[in-house]
Amino acid sequence: MPTETTLRIRAVLARVPRGRVLSYGAAAAMAGLPNGARQVVRVLHSCAANEGLPWHRILRKDGGIALPRGEGFELQKALLEAEGVAVSADGRVDLARYGWNGV
Repeated sequence: MPTETTLRIRAVLARVPRGRVLSYGAAAAMAGLPNGARQVVRVLHSCAANEGLPWHRILRKDGGIALPRGEGFELQKALLEAEGVAVSADGRVDLARYGWNGV
């Protein structure tokens, strides 16, 4: 049975719209966990696939893809680009342009 915290994080992640991105920390804050970025990582790691969560839309606070090259970086970049999100060669997204504020 998922915890209340996990359910809140899942609810935020499930709402991130196509073509928009959110940082781990911003997702945590929206879920009521101001210092919960690592909890967001844990939820994504443990249940993104089973729950159909848009894991690829969640980035580091600097807009960068956290996954290493050869271990998911390329897939995340391709998924974001397929949604119209511009991703630089080094894996960064302009949060001012593509960031989602929860509205």
